[in-house]
Amino acid sequence: MTPGTSSTANASDLPVSDTTATLPGLPAGSRRERYISKFAELSHEIKASDLLKRRYGYYWTMIVLMTLAFAGVWVGFALLGNSWFQLILAAVLAVVLTQFGFLGHDGAHRQIFASHRWNEWSARVFSGLFTGLSYGWWLTKHNRHHANPNKVGSDPDIGAGALVFTPDDARRRTGLAHRFARRQGYLFFPLLLLEGLALHVASIQRVASREALKHRWTEASFLAVRLGGYLTVLLIVLPPGKAAAFFGIQMGLFGLLLGGSFAPNHKGMPIVPIHEKTDFLRRQVLMSRNVSGGWATDFALGGLNYQIEHHLFPSMPRPNLRRAQPIVREFCARHQVAYTETSLFGSYRIVVRYLNRVGLGARDPFACPLAAEYRA
Repeated sequence: MTPGTSSTANASDLPVSDTTATLPGLPAGSRRERYISKFAELSHEIKASDLLKRRYGYYWTMIVLMTLAFAGVWVGFALLGNSWFQLILAAVLAVVLTQFGFLGHDGAHRQIFASHRWNEWSARVFSGLFTGLSYGWWLTKHNRHHANPNKVGSDPDIGAGALVFTPDDARRRTGLAHRFARRQGYLFFPLLLLEGLALHVASIQRVASREALKHRWTEASFLAVRLGGYLTVLLIVLPPGKAAAFFGIQMGLFGLLLGGSFAPNHKGMPIVPIHEKTDFLRRQVLMSRNVSGGWATDFALGGLNYQIEHHLFPSMPRPNLRRAQPIVREFCARHQVAYTETSLFGSYRIVVRYLNRVGLGARDPFACPLAAEYRA
């Protein structure tokens, strides 16, 4: 079910007690000993290579460059005034905001600083003041995804919404929604143009809700300043038509770039049934896909193209993921754990085909390799 290049295995820096689960056909004691031993072996190799050490030079360079780029866009905006050339700046702004989204992601995973507090507040500032998103809302959702990638009922990223990711959800669709689902793969990328707007709406809803949210008023202030100031500046400098065009291009491209960086990582990989229990090591490796490419791919996808390494060691600084890949890939090959990697456009083809097959009711894309192995 997972086209791509297969190689081998993965692990994590979550506590060992969180990485074990009983699997049928294997005594709990021997299974636990086996997979803890594998994780310890890989973890030792990674630590011995100093790949978990902070990369302050890299991150401070990125922060300074992106802040200067952000400021430069608005200086250029003020100088251009009432001009259609502003739409070029709208596209540039979308790219810069996407990079701030990646920086917020890295801070949330404690990749940037040694201090938890510094990571938390940098992520909150990057997310709230620069991209206009709620850090608290995103963190809760993203932590659930990391704990159980592609598991039905646990991973919010495969929950039913505009798109459906499981046959059961597809069968529940009727009428126009059913017809939409049958060809949802072809509509995936057009829908990403709305993803930026959807993220902003979800952020505002969470901050305004009664659900528990750490530093709610700080986040509310950040969103008010960022989004309110943004719209105010647009309407002061540009007439309504051009302001709407600027907003539409920036928001649409932002959603496309951000959504396009997350889509290749898990969509089209095995879906884990709701009651299936899997060990942490293969739960992270088998349900993730890497994307091959050079430094341009690393920049465009914010390091998420090394998804396997990121899921195994979520606090590993982004620039170290490339160096960790050969170690993890060789480790997986040595222990016969499938390691999937494909090209960027190859991964997009898989996503489109997968979503269409879901909508048509195909069941084979959802077989869990661990379930098949142990039931056999």
